[in-house]
Amino acid sequence: MASINDNYLKLKAGYLFPEIGRRVSAFAQDNPEANIIKLGIGDVTEPLPQACRDAMSKAIEDMGDRTSFKGYGPEQGYGWLREKIAQNDFQALGCDVSPEEIFISDGSKCDCGNILDIFGKNNKIAVTDPVYPVYVDTNVMAGHTGDANEKGEYEGLVYLPISADNDFTAEIPSEAVDLIYLCFPNNPTGATATKEYLQKWVNYARKNGSIILFDAAYEAFITDPSLPRSIFEIEGARECAIEFRSFSKNAGFTGTRCAFTVVPKTLKGKASDGSEVELWKLWNRRQSTKFNGVSYIVQRGAEAVYSPEGKAEISELVNFYLENASIIRQELTKAGLTVYGGVNAPYVWVKTPDGLSSWDFFDKLLHNVHIVGTPGSGFGAAGEGYFRLSAFNSRENVIEAMKRITTTFNFA
Repeated sequence: MASINDNYLKLKAGYLFPEIGRRVSAFAQDNPEANIIKLGIGDVTEPLPQACRDAMSKAIEDMGDRTSFKGYGPEQGYGWLREKIAQNDFQALGCDVSPEEIFISDGSKCDCGNILDIFGKNNKIAVTDPVYPVYVDTNVMAGHTGDANEKGEYEGLVYLPISADNDFTAEIPSEAVDLIYLCFPNNPTGATATKEYLQKWVNYARKNGSIILFDAAYEAFITDPSLPRSIFEIEGARECAIEFRSFSKNAGFTGTRCAFTVVPKTLKGKASDGSEVELWKLWNRRQSTKFNGVSYIVQRGAEAVYSPEGKAEISELVNFYLENASIIRQELTKAGLTVYGGVNAPYVWVKTPDGLSSWDFFDKLLHNVHIVGTPGSGFGAAGEGYFRLSAFNSRENVIEAMKRITTTFNFA
């Protein structure tokens, strides 16, 4: 009989979002008349921008003509898309990022997990708590941890608690760690980071030879010009950081699939013989071997994000979801709840009332007002007692959901 990867057996019973789906499905089956509004998973609801749809339609036509047909594309992504990304997302901010350092992919979640392929087994890894579960679970799968304790914390990981007491921004650890996962605007708390704060992390990483894995999937929602949108706005980040980006939330590509990762050519890691190795080369080899690239049609759609029409439409989309977040914040505060996030971020982080656990509050909203959110405990032990609501939904659903909460409950 074939043996399995035993590390998968260390994972908790169910990944957070499938468990939510299981509970919602069971409730819907028992209550077929219930109009369930889902503000849990951060999936977008609004149509793709017209500029992207037009570009993809044109690309389909290209595929029907032998002279413009495209077969296998470059694994790193087409140069014309990487050039637009470099110019608009980085060089326009003063960041020293070249097209050659950009790798197009089918999702930042995939890249956040796959990046572990190029790192060794003996790294000390730090994650915030609460945290996006993919960072933890992919390290468990890769054999970088021991077993989980009764709180769900895995042996071998360094947990950095974030809470209202530290504005949901982790303290710099006193010990040296090798890999550091940071996410801003933060999922799940909606917290943002200043340049001064990120500079401290970069200084720490350079001093200790650490690599920052910086998830900037929600950077488009930053409206405060004083806040950094990229880790590469920070001096010294090219020597210690990898950045993950996505078209999923700004351009609505959750079902279309396109993202990218930036690996500076100045970034190095250490081989077992003590020599320094360029991480760009390793990631390029990994992608060339295990990834066939994103389709020509989708990449043309992503390129249109940077057209004048695309920029205008995406600005409207981002503002739409930010307005949803503002409505959720205002109405939940009015209902007597303590609310964080939802400013410069599409997620609202709520303190559960009356000492309710995260899952008890989930069940209370589902069963009483037919609203689905995400229990904070699913993001880590320090997320217990909190609850995440997503602004990714129609305006009609957001208004209706808040109406149900405010007219049914008074948490004051």
